[in-house]
Amino acid sequence: MGCSLKHERNLFKKGVLCVAGIDEAGRGPLAGPVVAAAVILPVKFRHRRLDDSKKLSAQVREEIYLELTASLEIHWHAAVVSVEEIDRMNILRASHHAMRLAVQGLRATPQHVLIDGLPVQPFPIPQTALVDGDAISFSIAAASVIAKVTRDRIMLEMHALYPDYDFASHKGYSTPDHLARLHKHGPCPIHRRSFEPVAQRIFNFAVQDEQNEPAS
Repeated sequence: MGCSLKHERNLFKKGVLCVAGIDEAGRGPLAGPVVAAAVILPVKFRHRRLDDSKKLSAQVREEIYLELTASLEIHWHAAVVSVEEIDRMNILRASHHAMRLAVQGLRATPQHVLIDGLPVQPFPIPQTALVDGDAISFSIAAASVIAKVTRDRIMLEMHALYPDYDFASHKGYSTPDHLARLHKHGPCPIHRRSFEPVAQRIFNFAVQDEQNEPAS
């Protein structure tokens, strides 16, 4: 079916004209924050290349990100939830928390939100959850691109702080190379302690944290 404003238009016809799409990036990695974005598109929005961020190359994502964030007609906000918060509340709750923060950060309060995946409870605004929503809703796809690019940029910054882990390449996901580096060096401060294999008992977290702290 492809991305469109079909689901948004169904709401427009009911008089719900301010609709936000929400998506997150970074639920699965072993390191780094989780990021959620909320986006309100204009009612006549069109885009030839916008799609689920996972289907787009890094270069195309960057180009679309710049287009979306530069437009004065598009309201958007990205929220970042830290590794410490992920470990404290678990990744699902942290992802939902990021989504709520993303909506709260919007300049305009939406009347309804379209959320990628399953419903988020509790949520302060009426919602419609769409499985694979980032592939069928322009609003959610826009949120997926903004969340993904925001997180990737953070992980590039983390690569500069902790070059031993090559975060620029894998962005914290559990690739064979990342696992090998984790096994060799132990976890650094942005690894999620509540995730396997970071939580393995063979690692001495206190010692590793001290060794891996970035120079001031």
